[in-house]
Amino acid sequence: MQKYRTLDKTRLIETLTRLDTRIRERFPERGISGVCAELLALAPDVSATAETLGKPIRLLRIFVFLVIATGILLVGRLAWLIEFDGIETDGFVFFQGLEALINVLILSGAGIWFLLTLETRIKRSRALERLHELRSIAHVIDTHQLTKTPVSVLEGGDRTASSPERTLTPFHLRRYLDYCSEMLSLTGKLAALYLAHSRDPVIIQAVNEVEELTSDFSRKIWQKISVL
Repeated sequence: MQKYRTLDKTRLIETLTRLDTRIRERFPERGISGVCAELLALAPDVSATAETLGKPIRLLRIFVFLVIATGILLVGRLAWLIEFDGIETDGFVFFQGLEALINVLILSGAGIWFLLTLETRIKRSRALERLHELRSIAHVIDTHQLTKTPVSVLEGGDRTASSPERTLTPFHLRRYLDYCSEMLSLTGKLAALYLAHSRDPVIIQAVNEVEELTSDFSRKIWQKISVL
């Protein structure tokens, strides 16, 4: 039963492939077909990037371990070189060396933190790049349905020189809007693949933003469909 607790990337891509086929069969000459093809081409990259979030970057971890171990040895060596016997050592020289040691410790701590979070930041950068592409596609989908207004189809009216072409029948307009809504929904679900592999709050927030964006766009579309 655990397979029903997370999104299945294979089924998700299959659904998107079927949607792409349906759109090409009904609207082969319209831009919506190209948008769905772009979303389908992006889906495997999104899925692959999501899977890498849960896997360690082993070479990077080995490199970080070696750098940190070397740094600790160097700091320990520096501390060992500070000689103080309480009588003969000049106090000014001691505190000067102690200050240098504290500065080294502070810088070393910052460097260790940087190295320990390097893997997280690399994965985050990859995920945010893909999520940005999904966000852009959502805006493109919304742009394609902007001029598809049911009132103009149902009521007609005189066209002006700058009026967009309205060649869709009420049935085809309803299918067009429905396809846009399905694409938006699948865009949000592709973004949600990252939730199964990452607990990074930055990635989770970005996924939520994509899902909210696609839901808002889809809500506008369903208002048009309800008019039809």
